[in-house]
Amino acid sequence: MIITNYKSQVTNHKTKVGITGQPGFMGTHLFNYLHLKDGIECVPFEDRYFEDDNLLNNFVKECDAIVHLAAMNRHNDPKVIYETNIRLVEQLIKALDQTKSSPHIIFSSSTQEESDNLYGKSKKEGRELLANWARDNNSVFTGMVIPNVFGPFGHPYYNSVVATFCQQLTHNEEPQIQVDGELKLIYINELIEEFHRVIQNDVNSEQYMVKHTSEKKVSEILDLLNSFKELYFNNGIFPDLSDPFELSLFNTFVCYMDLKRYYPFKLKKHEDDRGMFVETVKLNSGGQISFSTTKPGITRGNHFHIRKAERFAVIKGKALIQLRRIGTDEVINFELDGEEPSYVDMPIWYTHNIKNIGDEELLTIFWINEQYNPEDPDTYYEIV
Repeated sequence: MIITNYKSQVTNHKTKVGITGQPGFMGTHLFNYLHLKDGIECVPFEDRYFEDDNLLNNFVKECDAIVHLAAMNRHNDPKVIYETNIRLVEQLIKALDQTKSSPHIIFSSSTQEESDNLYGKSKKEGRELLANWARDNNSVFTGMVIPNVFGPFGHPYYNSVVATFCQQLTHNEEPQIQVDGELKLIYINELIEEFHRVIQNDVNSEQYMVKHTSEKKVSEILDLLNSFKELYFNNGIFPDLSDPFELSLFNTFVCYMDLKRYYPFKLKKHEDDRGMFVETVKLNSGGQISFSTTKPGITRGNHFHIRKAERFAVIKGKALIQLRRIGTDEVINFELDGEEPSYVDMPIWYTHNIKNIGDEELLTIFWINEQYNPEDPDTYYEIV
């Protein structure tokens, strides 16, 4: 049974949320997502806090809610995985006791709890340890049991088979299927929205089963990714993105491309005595096509999306397109010239802009996979 309690409404109060394992796949996405939400303040965490009792204690004291994601998934010796994950839970409990803190604890477990392996055993026992602590200390606890997670920036050969396949296909390697099993999957954006709901509503549940949102065989996933490679990676054609799972998989695939080597993608010019014709967007999807003119020295954009696929095609004038992945410092620069029409696509979670660096008016064509909705714009301002 799930018992839901609600935080007292305090004017201007922000819930301070800390995430152990913040630099990891899920932690990075959750940290960036919570930064976009009103009423939440993220408490920074570094892995070294587990090596220093004072740092860990100070972190714990500051939090109204702690999402415990820090864990080891892979190691040559399964005992090391088990011992590490239990130790991290015990260290967190020790810090909570020493500081007499009782924040809402959200624990990330796995559907592998019921599997016959030490990783699953460590997640189940870790969840039970924290549930017992919460019961003894009258604290809210959510033990989230999570299916297979996929999405951008997961580590190949570590986080998921999707990450491994995407890395291999975008780097001219040949993926191999070891076991063509049926995977119950959830996209990282869907998962972090679930974390947000749990935090907002103080969900109290020792075993909170997170539902998968899709179910695919490994071979089905690879077939889709191979089609993305042929259509998009090799020929610049957007696939049909009307299916939510395929859009999520496509956005994941794009984020494994070497952007600095792939872009700008040169477009083919068809010229005769009438002038020039250039195909800027080929797609098997819907959406919206628009164009803009930009005066010399003017910059447009400085925002990012977390679900939309988007293309900027420069057909007249000179432009500087800049991208920076959220949470990182590296800015990727592309110079485009309408004399040689070309495009750059905007991966999700990359803030981007376009600046006219020439002396004449800049003409750019934009395509995005969904029509603009002012009620749900999926557009977040951040300077590149």
